[in-house]
Amino acid sequence: MLTDDTRRFLEETVGQPIADEAIWIAALTHGSTGEKRNYERLEFLGDRVLGLSIAEWLYEHSAEAEGRLSQRLNALVSRATCAVIARGLGLGPHMRLGKQARDDGGEDSENILGDVMEALIGACFLVHGFEAAQAMVRRLWAKTLEGKTGQRKHPKSALQEWAAGNRRRMPEYKLLDRSGPDHASQFTVEVAIHNVGRAQATANSKQDAETRAAEEFMRKFA
Repeated sequence: MLTDDTRRFLEETVGQPIADEAIWIAALTHGSTGEKRNYERLEFLGDRVLGLSIAEWLYEHSAEAEGRLSQRLNALVSRATCAVIARGLGLGPHMRLGKQARDDGGEDSENILGDVMEALIGACFLVHGFEAAQAMVRRLWAKTLEGKTGQRKHPKSALQEWAAGNRRRMPEYKLLDRSGPDHASQFTVEVAIHNVGRAQATANSKQDAETRAAEEFMRKFA
């Protein structure tokens, strides 16, 4: 059963009454609990609902070309952005994790937070329909949609252009370390440009670590 605190959290987050508890419990449940019904299928569905909701918003509110719209869409629906939204809501304590996953920091895992956020969108879609799920997305993503997410160049692209513009060799990325269990892995990546310098960063995925390393390099040397 849902606790009173989690029920209130869900009703505020979804903007709808929580009737069928089973689907919401599943949306909050990580596979590490050993339960057969977890968030994975709902996350798959919610990802598509989120993408369509954001794509429609961008089409309505932006006159940019397709390439730029795609760039913004990818940023707005990324796991990193979903995790930021989830953290802002205080989702972590309401997730149902196995003991090991929780001990390994799963409550603040970018991967798990992002996935559960999408699972909640999927559950809203199944229970209340697309319009309710779309309204949920637009409300939770409102500040992000109005901000600069996805409008600036991707850090790796910006670093590559900086190197080319300064007649330097192209950036080289190297995985230095991978640690932690599969559901909460940590990747440390180094990016280097010959005769300029190097920078490191750690994140929950190799791609995110490379992005953060590029940002750090630009902060230090560009």
